[in-house]
Amino acid sequence: MDLFCKTVIYFLLVSLSLGTDGEFSQNFLTMAGPLPSELAERLCLQEQVLPEEQQQGSLFQADLVASELPRHFSWLRELGVTHYKVLLPWARLLPKGNTTEVDGAVVTCYRQLLEALAAAELRAVLVLHQGRVPSAVAMQTSGRGARAFSELFVEYADFSFRAFGHRVDVWLSFSDLPEVIQSLPYAEPQERVQAVAAAHKGFYAMLHEIVSPAGGKLSIALEMGDVLDSASSELLSVSLQDSVDFVSLNVQYHCGNETYFYKKWSEFQNVWKDKDILVSSLKALGCASMAENPFIPVATIVKAFIKEEAHMIGCDINEFLDYLPHVLRYYKNTVIAYNTVISEINTLQETSDAVLAPRSSYQTVWEMFAEQSESERDSFLQDVFPSGFLWGISTGAFNIEGAWAEDGKGESIWDQFGHGGHVHMNQTADVACDSYYKTSYDIYLLKGLHPQLYKFSVSWSRIFPAGTNKTINSKGVDYYNRLIDLLCDSNIEPMVTLFHWDLPQALQALGGWQNESIIDAFVSYADFCFSTFGDRVKLWVTFHEPWVISYAGYGTGEHPPGITDPGAASYKVAHTILKAHAKVWHLYNDKYRSRQLGKVGLVLNSDWAEPKTPSSSEDVRAAERYLQFMLGWFAHPVFVNGDYPDILKAQIQEVNQQCSTTVAQLPVFTEEEKTLVKGTADFFGLSHYTSRLVSAGANGTCVPSYESIGNFSLHVDPSWPQAASSWIHVVPWGLRRLLKFVSQEYTGSKIPIYIAGNGVPTADTGDLLNDTLRVDYFYQYIDEALKAVKLDAVDVESYIARSLLDGFEGPVGYSLKFGLHHVNFEDSNRPRTPKASAYFYSSVIEKNGFPSQALGRSSAPVMFDQPVPPKLPNLPASEVPSKAKVVWQKFSSQTAFERDMYFYGTFPEDFSWGVSSSSYQIEGGWDADGKGPSIWDNFTHVPGNVNNNDTGDIACDSYNKVEADIYMLKALGAKNYRFSVSWPRIFPTGRNNSINSHGVAYYNRLIDGLIANNISPIVTLYHWDLPQTLQDIGGWETEEIIDLFDSFADFCFQTFGDRVKFWITFNEPNIIAWLGYGEGLFPPNVKDPGDAPYKVAHIILKAHARVYHTYDDKYRATQGGIIAPCLFTTWAEPETPSDPRDIEAADRYLQFLVGWFAHPIYKNGDYPDVMKWKVGNRSELQNLPASRLPVLTAEEREYIRGTADVFCFNTYSSKIISHSTTRLSPFSYNYDQEVSVTVDSSWPSSALPDHRPVAWGLRRLLNWIKEEYGNPSIYIIENGVGAKSKSDIDDNARIFYMKTYIDEALKAYKVDGVNLKGYNAWSLMDNFEWVDGYEPRFGLHQIDFDNPNRPRTPKRSAVYYAEIIRNNGIPLPKEDEFLYGEFPEKFSWSVATAAYQIEGGWRADGKGLSIWDKYAHTPLRIGKDATGDVACDSYHRIEDDVEMLKSLKVSHYRFSISWSRVLPDGTTRYINEKGLNYYERLIDALLAANIVPQVTLYHWDLPQALQNVGGWRNDTIVQRFKEYAEVLFQRLGDKVKFWITLNEPYNTAYLGHGTGTAAPGITDLSGRFPYVVGHNLIKAHAEAWHLYNETYRARQGGLISITINSDWAEPRNPHRQEDVDAASRFMQVQNPWSQLSLLPRLPEFTESEKQRIKGTYDYFGLNHYTTVLTYNMNYPTSVMSYDSDRGVATVTDRSWLDSGSAWLKVTPFGFRKILRWIKEEYNNPPIYVTENGVSERGTFEFNDTWRMHYYRSYINEALKAIVLDGVDIRGYTAWTLMDNLEWAVGYEEKFGLYYVNFSDPALPRHPRASAKYYSQIINCNGFPDPATGPHPCLEQEPEVTPTDPTPGAADSVHFLGLDLTSQNAEIALYVLFALSAVGALGLVLFAFKYRKLSKRSHKRSHIELSSKM
Repeated sequence: MDLFCKTVIYFLLVSLSLGTDGEFSQNFLTMAGPLPSELAERLCLQEQVLPEEQQQGSLFQADLVASELPRHFSWLRELGVTHYKVLLPWARLLPKGNTTEVDGAVVTCYRQLLEALAAAELRAVLVLHQGRVPSAVAMQTSGRGARAFSELFVEYADFSFRAFGHRVDVWLSFSDLPEVIQSLPYAEPQERVQAVAAAHKGFYAMLHEIVSPAGGKLSIALEMGDVLDSASSELLSVSLQDSVDFVSLNVQYHCGNETYFYKKWSEFQNVWKDKDILVSSLKALGCASMAENPFIPVATIVKAFIKEEAHMIGCDINEFLDYLPHVLRYYKNTVIAYNTVISEINTLQETSDAVLAPRSSYQTVWEMFAEQSESERDSFLQDVFPSGFLWGISTGAFNIEGAWAEDGKGESIWDQFGHGGHVHMNQTADVACDSYYKTSYDIYLLKGLHPQLYKFSVSWSRIFPAGTNKTINSKGVDYYNRLIDLLCDSNIEPMVTLFHWDLPQALQALGGWQNESIIDAFVSYADFCFSTFGDRVKLWVTFHEPWVISYAGYGTGEHPPGITDPGAASYKVAHTILKAHAKVWHLYNDKYRSRQLGKVGLVLNSDWAEPKTPSSSEDVRAAERYLQFMLGWFAHPVFVNGDYPDILKAQIQEVNQQCSTTVAQLPVFTEEEKTLVKGTADFFGLSHYTSRLVSAGANGTCVPSYESIGNFSLHVDPSWPQAASSWIHVVPWGLRRLLKFVSQEYTGSKIPIYIAGNGVPTADTGDLLNDTLRVDYFYQYIDEALKAVKLDAVDVESYIARSLLDGFEGPVGYSLKFGLHHVNFEDSNRPRTPKASAYFYSSVIEKNGFPSQALGRSSAPVMFDQPVPPKLPNLPASEVPSKAKVVWQKFSSQTAFERDMYFYGTFPEDFSWGVSSSSYQIEGGWDADGKGPSIWDNFTHVPGNVNNNDTGDIACDSYNKVEADIYMLKALGAKNYRFSVSWPRIFPTGRNNSINSHGVAYYNRLIDGLIANNISPIVTLYHWDLPQTLQDIGGWETEEIIDLFDSFADFCFQTFGDRVKFWITFNEPNIIAWLGYGEGLFPPNVKDPGDAPYKVAHIILKAHARVYHTYDDKYRATQGGIIAPCLFTTWAEPETPSDPRDIEAADRYLQFLVGWFAHPIYKNGDYPDVMKWKVGNRSELQNLPASRLPVLTAEEREYIRGTADVFCFNTYSSKIISHSTTRLSPFSYNYDQEVSVTVDSSWPSSALPDHRPVAWGLRRLLNWIKEEYGNPSIYIIENGVGAKSKSDIDDNARIFYMKTYIDEALKAYKVDGVNLKGYNAWSLMDNFEWVDGYEPRFGLHQIDFDNPNRPRTPKRSAVYYAEIIRNNGIPLPKEDEFLYGEFPEKFSWSVATAAYQIEGGWRADGKGLSIWDKYAHTPLRIGKDATGDVACDSYHRIEDDVEMLKSLKVSHYRFSISWSRVLPDGTTRYINEKGLNYYERLIDALLAANIVPQVTLYHWDLPQALQNVGGWRNDTIVQRFKEYAEVLFQRLGDKVKFWITLNEPYNTAYLGHGTGTAAPGITDLSGRFPYVVGHNLIKAHAEAWHLYNETYRARQGGLISITINSDWAEPRNPHRQEDVDAASRFMQVQNPWSQLSLLPRLPEFTESEKQRIKGTYDYFGLNHYTTVLTYNMNYPTSVMSYDSDRGVATVTDRSWLDSGSAWLKVTPFGFRKILRWIKEEYNNPPIYVTENGVSERGTFEFNDTWRMHYYRSYINEALKAIVLDGVDIRGYTAWTLMDNLEWAVGYEEKFGLYYVNFSDPALPRHPRASAKYYSQIINCNGFPDPATGPHPCLEQEPEVTPTDPTPGAADSVHFLGLDLTSQNAEIALYVLFALSAVGALGLVLFAFKYRKLSKRSHKRSHIELSSKM
């Protein structure tokens, strides 16, 4: 707007306040301020220009105030300014948000400013707060309701009034309301508005009622228009009516929108009638094109004010300051002509239509830019987007999700299209990016980008598989719920697209979008989405790019459904889509909007159309026509008048008239439909990628096509750069023009524009990560959007880049890459690697555009630690051994169960999570920009010093990749980042006379980036990279280095200390001393193990103390940081905890390792006595005149003592220590300790031999530090594990490590009271691991060291650690919470045994031989050559067995019948009556005791006589089994009502005839035997079932079925489709019910056999013990076996509790899952759990807490399955009644509730504590809720005292380290389990390539295939 226009506006607004005499009204305010930016910067008062959260400056400079401000203010006063706006900085005045801390210097500064105003006779308009609320305020008010914010603000307002009120007469409580409201920490918009209103009203009451009625005038800065949503505006208006003295108003006028402005002004006046108005901001936008008639906007504003009789009391004149002198001169000559001016304006307004010839929006916009020069067009605008601008990133469901048929998803048209071979290279979207399983991965990437929005689509067929609400897929709903929840937790707003092209195929079969019935289906689908997700989703897109659907799907047929009908179907589909969209919008508007307060729109795609020949009017019209056919086709009905554009309708009519047949059929909207469609969008979503040159087409073509119907031809300028896709050329300026056109034609200022799709593809060749083309594209296109906003006043409120990931791009498959993250589709892990564009876009988001200059560094970063810890206490010297020996006494006697029990909980809110690195290991740039050489540079450049001759010359190139490193940290959600400063990068010569500014700038850039993202830097001053120049003078062996190190540290404190609040002086000084100067393995390669380490440590201690005192004396008062060393530690476990010498040795080891440095610093200033004693004595024995350990003087001891604020350490592993008498020669620090150091070979290995994971050692180490050093504040600075693998993206071992180590840290904090403050993982990324080079990989992010770009790819552990950080620990999963309640009435409680395992009497009374008799009598088949000859002798002890059962209170007893005891040769030729009589007597005894017998016909002990003729491989056995069954049905069936035909047929087939680890011991290499056996087993079962069903059921009335054994299978990586498939395959193939599927070598059933087998069950019998983790295993083709057919390998999670069986891990969660799976897979059959239990090894312990835990946890999971999941479980059976022969492992593994002493010929049985516990569960029929009080079922009965002579077994129980009575132990167990339910779903450390099939005794072999990672 030119000077004349501004002048007119100024005069006309001021004229509104003129009195009748033509003078200014006496009290009219003319307001300036805040300070101009250049002056503010000189005065360091940036608060006066920027929103508070962006303030970066230091304090007011008084000398500048004296000279600068009076001159500026006096100039303003001369111009006629009366008032000056001052923005108070809440965050700086009150750093904590309240008056507990006041920054006096800032108060003084603002008092001086107000005094300077007063001196210039200017009054202050004081704005208390503008923009986002301070973070301290947000933290204090979060979760506490609106009142909390109100109270805090009133406290601040009261303080401000008392501090400044005497200089202020006009107050504004808030300005920039949208930003204020948006930043409040409340979920609901209404609550945020209420908080602001309450805060303002509280100030108003305080100002007028409490302080003084004349305390000044108060208002709040309101916005006119749609800046706030209508509900918020209305609520504010109602709330504030009685609490403002005048109305402060920000006015924006958009030229060309007069009607809208007038309407909004009228609405505003209606609300605020009779209120005085202060125009606190006035802007005229987009008026460049109005230059010919400047009076039109002026007239509009003035007429609006006059018509509404508004009374203005003042106006902001900042817009006119540059012109004011001219205005004042002009005023003297023109004030008398005022009426003349008004008259002229009115005339112009009335005749404006005549003045301006009508032009279309396209012509207006095209002409507006047509005369631009190329340089003007392409000039770059340095500026930022408006506050509150929304940055986003997008994806589409079919592009990324995969899982095309998983979990009940229906087929979509894209699935069928891909499977039909219509895609490049026959690619499909079956797996795509695997995002269905990688939600947390995608969230991880989003957190790195840090957008405000994530636009994704919902797959219609994933939620409604058949397209209608008749079938709802709950798992699909769960997927989207989880995604939305994680987005909300990450402060990323979900923008959800309902339809992004993937129509359910079931609906396409009915005609798809050509069938109008689809409208109702779409409305129903949308309704479900709104109701299900709308509480969290506030932005909805109905259709994404409907033009593409209509054009490519139904016009050209390039997309599915592949219909080529551009003249009819294309238009029909568009018509249907528009009506579907409109109905969904009205659905939301009518049913959901008032409650959910969301917005609904659609996303339309459009090119920009430029006439090919600008001088050709035909081409201009053709370009406009192209836009209307592409954009107007959908936009005009929605945004203009409910109908298609006139241009489109006229053109189609003209084409049809020209041709003899109808070329195009454009449907007609009825008037009702027009009303329905019009106005159905709350925002305009725009996708834009490229531009076109358009020329007029050749008339007369009657073949329907897009171009022929529209009569245009499309071209491109050859100078436009071409993208990888033929349809995209890079034409950035087209976006600006298109945005202006959309604003002009459709939206104006009423409807915001969201750029909802913009990006460029690259090819799948070349450099896939350094995507400079995409960076340039974004750089230019985003800037064009910025120009549209800033220069053209287009209301663009969001920019959404395409795409988060490379994905499936329709017909071109994966050949085009749109992603900001590269996805490797060749890797089943689908790893995601950020590209250069991701880092660039993240930077744009962070800066909100392209600021003209970088903001200054923050002077007030978020403090790392809450109050600075107190000074360390004076602690006495350590005893020998130290008092910390209590740690070994407390923990070393723990059982494995007590030690390994997983603990759930969270850390305190201020716990600091982080990651660590060090300069030499990651930075690279070894000689860049003036850096000096370090000792590691020189060392690595000597061949042979480092593995593979690796160097750190480039390393991870972090010196050049600050943005990439910060991106990773943001993605993790890290609270801190520990890095080190390279001494030679800052001081190249090591001295302060050589300061390298480039190095300083690098660290400043890094630190500033961390602070900007609320990541606290932890800075290590020395991490081993000494300047080589200092090594040349002696390095750490010379005392001179103390001063030099202090000088370096002093510089760092001074340069970085304003932002760094946590300093580490030395990293692992014990390693420096020993490896650098003792072993000489590290530089400087000094090999002097007896003297140099002690001398170096001595100097390092003094250097550390010097630096500490420098910080303490010079910087602590102003910087408020903390400082400490960081020591290397490892836990020392005594080899024999009961041996005092080993305890002393373990303590001595720790004192030499840790106490060497910690004892002087944290205790008494001196070395530990044990070190002085040992080194001194050994020195004397070595004939030395003095100890090799230097002496610290009294002065030095006092100087060193207490020189740390916290205790920092690094730890990786544990060691086993025993006392050893070591050699006196050679002299060595190692020998001085007199210990032997070993490891346990059972501990898992890692990349480094001395880094074996031993998680429980961390808890003990933390306790030792607590006891030894007075429980200081502790930070774990490094903890991690390495893998020897070039790629370990799926790094299960690292997840295991973190999962267990962090849990041990949690135990130490929660259970032991250790003062743990932080945990840092080592390391952020793979890096240079010292002498091991790049071989061991420790990173959470993988670095490709073969790629010069050093790309960073998050590993699975990074995603896992991010989850730990997000949860602040390891909270108990909701599904693992304990459920109190009862089982159904008449629930069956049972216990089980098996004949061969307990009966004995192997040749008694005519019993025939069984295959297990022969197997057991074959050497080396069974552990310790045990047999079942006698076993538990149950054949002779029916009464004893029944008494035990009665004591247990079971209702049922499951036992098996020995086939060979009843039919000695397996046939009915001879029935052994004595054998049969045994079972008759047993059954009678059970029935007499009211115990129901559950009888298994076959539990593995086949008569040997039948085995001799082929056994189960001979199909005649089917008939033999049927005959055997009939004997039992006849003889026992009148008393037995529960039959099991076969127990675990899987094990008979696989273990007995495949691996040979069970009888009959056949090892089959052909891969056929297991299938043949399984085939016959299934047929035998079916025949027995039919026999019972047809002959005996009617008379006997029993049940009969089969018992299946199965582990539950979890995918090893639940985020990987391949592992999920493996788990599914494992479950299907292990279950014989599913073995009808065709596998190689599997015999086929005839059709009659299938019919006979189908349905042969009365219930589902399930034996279940444990869970495995599965993954895909591709066996060599030469291997023919069941395992190779299945293609699955298994591992277990190291965090799962062990048992006495290697194969059995305690995993209760899997029990519920398998029960639920059976329900879903087999239509909820009745289930009887027929076996479940846990084993132990070793000597008898009465108090088997682990077994009680197992039963409690597993039985509770069964209860959950019944109560929560609706599983039809009828009974539960514990395995087993008593210890017995556990098949191939003999008697070593004990499962019994009763202990059997097999070493006593009498075989006495004694109840374990678990027997009583199980009987109690039975007695209570579940778990009564303790909250309801004592339950009668829990009443104590007389104790069962074991007769075993184990001392104290019945009286005292050792439980979790405590001696308790058994009763108290049971109570403690309940308490423990209520707090911590075990069974967390685990991940994996190891996987064995050939997993030992360790058959659970009677369940499976000892050799199971596995794979080692």
